[in-house]
Amino acid sequence: MPAITLPDGSVRRFDGPVTGTTVAEAIGPGLARAALAMEIDGRLVDLSREISDDASVRFVTRKDEAALEMIRHDAAHVLAEAVQSLWPGTQVTIGPSIENGFYYDFYRNEPFTPEDFPAIEARMREIVAANAAFAREVWPRDAAIRFFEDRGERFKAELIRDLPEDEQISIYRQGEWLDLCRGPHLRGTADVGNAFKLMKVAGAYWRGDHRNPMLTRIYGTAWRDQKELDAHLHQLEEAERRDHRRIGREMDLFHIQEEAVGSIFWHAKGWRLYTVLQDYMRRAQTRGGYQEVRTPQLVDRALWEASGHWDKYREHMFVATVEDEDKTLALKPMNCPCHVQIFRHGLRSYRELPLRMAEFGACHRYEPSGALHGIMRVRSFTQDDAHIFCAEEQIAAETARFVRMLADVYADLGFESFRVKFADRPEQRAGTDETWDRAEGALIEACRLAGVSYEHNPGEGAFYGPKLEFVLRDAIGRDWQCGTLQVDYVLPERLDASFIGEDSARHRPVMLHRAILGSFERFLGILIEQHAGRFPLWLAPVQAVVASIVTDAAPYAQQVADTLQAAGLVVETDIRNEKINAKIREHSLARVPVILVVGRKEAEEGTVAIRRLGGAAQEVVALDDAARTLADEALPPDLRRTR
Repeated sequence: MPAITLPDGSVRRFDGPVTGTTVAEAIGPGLARAALAMEIDGRLVDLSREISDDASVRFVTRKDEAALEMIRHDAAHVLAEAVQSLWPGTQVTIGPSIENGFYYDFYRNEPFTPEDFPAIEARMREIVAANAAFAREVWPRDAAIRFFEDRGERFKAELIRDLPEDEQISIYRQGEWLDLCRGPHLRGTADVGNAFKLMKVAGAYWRGDHRNPMLTRIYGTAWRDQKELDAHLHQLEEAERRDHRRIGREMDLFHIQEEAVGSIFWHAKGWRLYTVLQDYMRRAQTRGGYQEVRTPQLVDRALWEASGHWDKYREHMFVATVEDEDKTLALKPMNCPCHVQIFRHGLRSYRELPLRMAEFGACHRYEPSGALHGIMRVRSFTQDDAHIFCAEEQIAAETARFVRMLADVYADLGFESFRVKFADRPEQRAGTDETWDRAEGALIEACRLAGVSYEHNPGEGAFYGPKLEFVLRDAIGRDWQCGTLQVDYVLPERLDASFIGEDSARHRPVMLHRAILGSFERFLGILIEQHAGRFPLWLAPVQAVVASIVTDAAPYAQQVADTLQAAGLVVETDIRNEKINAKIREHSLARVPVILVVGRKEAEEGTVAIRRLGGAAQEVVALDDAARTLADEALPPDLRRTR
């Protein structure tokens, strides 16, 4: 006689085992129509699953996030059925839900192409309309293997053979079609809905091994309704329009070439953008009480072994061998062990704590070529890295201080809000459980005292300590994890860092690893896409162009440029023998914020006609007034506040 406890605390009792469908119907017809699945004691299961013991039950409806993941999972099954019905003999392999959608890998002699999508989507809609129920069956292992082998599905048979001996072999049917799957699933194919779209095809080796057969992976996106699908497709269109790689070419900011895979060739305009951002961060860190340092690029493997990074990150390190010294050196993938060496150089007193040490550290990490993406995923990058060496009782104050600094920086760069995630101990980690208990407890308490609310991100901490992850949302709704604060008791212990306390005894410092931007390269990519290349004046690589209407105005155009440069602006002149509309169009495409147009009249009157990027109107003002106004606009926000 199971007692079912509902989220509102009410209890429903039944005479015997019941399914979720029966419970929902007993509560009311509205819930019976809306319920798609259920959570039993927090575990997501099919609505048809039987409940035989007392349990807490929560029903999942279409508005729940869990329902969206199930829609995508079921859409993958519908895709697989559609493909096999259109192309008999195609073998199915795996088809999971992923962020924003799903995919399914197929084995077929002739790869699929996007030209196949209309037929597949039409067949998927027919399957959805048929509303075949998803039905779970448990099969004997040997029977399941024989079934798939008899059908020529050797990949499925291999998957079953590799499952643990004690694992149930669950099969889900949808009408006449079936697949190996752990579940859970929605009630039937109609619950998938029609808010889906196939997006692209790609090659993928079976189980990610290049020695295995090549499969065709079909990607799709699926949402709860058409409005969500349309919003996602619009976001993709906007992302393509804002792609930092395309804008970087159009603005002449940087390029990448095969001779330096994963490294950036910064052009003059791009490097100005880089250095303006770096100078801003340097001022912010100086105001925050940080000491800037510089540490070596090549460091002996002995240090990486001592820190634990050799075991954890060796596959991502670039290594050099010094033959005449019989040494192995590694290009540093991060700065932390080197900062500990500076802290250890000399005797430290508790009076020096907290000691805030910052470095714009050039780091190198091996990334597979297929994972590289413009300037956002590279092998050579610079971090706005810093480490705070402090006593345990200073963690809360330093956390609050850092969060205030981070919020100010993000606001100055155009991000008014951010989310915080608390990432706790990963499965593979250094240090004892007791040490992790202390570190996690200290960071949680620091968040409480600093007034920082967070969501849980289980198992995603660094290998040496828990961390806060600061997540930005950009102009088109995408999330980017940039800043981080990590509490580390492990590295000071491993590298024997200590300070002399007030009691004249040696003590271990706590090490707070922190970054605001993270990688400069990645953050600049985010900024380019956030602003679509239309930077605020203080960040713009070229802040103004002086364009002449007629050749006679060329000397005055140069005078205007000289005046603006003397006021601190980055200015170019365009005195080519071209029509002024063509010049304006060209510099607008290059996203120059301000174009100052000068002709004979402006030269005679000592004025300029100012055109703003994106605006059709122009304003005629005196040259000196224009220089003062633009110089004021071009001041970085932190300097404007301190004038």
